[in-house]
Amino acid sequence: MKSWETTVAGAAGFLVILAGAIQAQFDGDAGTIPNWNEVVAAGAIMIGLFRARDNNKPSVKVGAE
Repeated sequence: MKSWETTVAGAAGFLVILAGAIQAQFDGDAGTIPNWNEVVAAGAIMIGLFRARDNNKPSVKVGAE
C-alpha cells in the first residue's frame, strides 16, 4: 500500500461491484444472474490501485525506489 487515497478507491470500487453481484446471487429471482467476470475484473483493478502511488507523493515519502 503506497498511498491511502488509491487504496481506498480500489477497495471501495471492488466492494460496490462485489455487493451488486452478491445481491444478484441471493435476491430470490432465478432470472437474475450475477456477473462474476465483472467481479474478477474489479479485483484486478483493485490490486493495481493498491500498488499505485499518488502523483502528489514523492517516492521517498512512500518508500518507493
